[in-house]
Amino acid sequence: MAKLVTIYGGAGFVGRYIARRMAKEGWRVRVAVRRPNEALHVKPYGAVGQVEPVFCNIRDDASVRAAMQGADAVINCVGVLTEKGKNSFSSVQVEGAGRIAKIATQLGVSNLVQLSAIGADGASQSEYSRSKAEGEAAVLAAFPGAVILRPSVIFGTEDAFFNRFANMAAQLPFVLTLVGGNTKFQPVYVDDVARAAVAGALGEAPAGVYELGGPDVDTLKGLIEKMLVTIRRRRLVLNLPFWAGRVMATGFSAIQFLTAGLFHNGVLTKDQVKNLAVDNVVSADAKGFGDLGIKPTAMQVIMDDYLWVYRPNGQFEALRESAKGLRDL
Repeated sequence: MAKLVTIYGGAGFVGRYIARRMAKEGWRVRVAVRRPNEALHVKPYGAVGQVEPVFCNIRDDASVRAAMQGADAVINCVGVLTEKGKNSFSSVQVEGAGRIAKIATQLGVSNLVQLSAIGADGASQSEYSRSKAEGEAAVLAAFPGAVILRPSVIFGTEDAFFNRFANMAAQLPFVLTLVGGNTKFQPVYVDDVARAAVAGALGEAPAGVYELGGPDVDTLKGLIEKMLVTIRRRRLVLNLPFWAGRVMATGFSAIQFLTAGLFHNGVLTKDQVKNLAVDNVVSADAKGFGDLGIKPTAMQVIMDDYLWVYRPNGQFEALRESAKGLRDL
């Protein structure tokens, strides 16, 4: 275990998969997070002492530098879907990303991987998408040899996508409401994204931007309908117009303001409504999994493994279906 990788946000949804794979590659893994005591789940990914959570705030130069000392490779997984307090899109996804890249250059780090998102565009109406593009530019300005990964919506056991809608379907009767139901997505399996990040960290991926999408492309409504089949629940999927989404987002933000932040609007924001108006799929001319030698995993291969908890009878649903089949014989 002669080499060391620092993974900023390495205890999060994507970061934990990257940490596990880097440990399997025989690297020492330093997981840089704001709350190391809440990241102890990464320690068993390797041998004793191989994977170690450390404190880091990417808004602070000294903190970022301390977590990076001695690292041969750096991977930045830190991002925010909604702004909260000092963790704004600008401070995290632009300044934070640029800070990591600048310090990586100063410390002589060999390889840098930046996790961005499909839809990163400096001209986007969405502040989230603009900040992703500005973060990429800041990284490349400081570290031109960086590998930048742009995944579509990411799914997997701990995801906030299918789990969120499946939980809604389990709790709410009859109807599921969506905004942007006709918008196309290309869901990508979290461990496939991790494989791409590891390729960049190991120097096996040429520098550049890679857009990562799975083999399935569907509308948001179509994806939710497939999820409903997986969890064995029947719901009417109602696609709301964007103006209705903006009204809802305004209402949730008003509640956040009136409660002085006690209620954080992580449900739907006006910026998310803007994002939902744009297809989230791999561009025709973009480099992707094929250029990394990775075959992406289909949704149906994975969804049954973690969404069964939302079925009416949970893990016993399969037994019930088998018994029903016997009665029909």
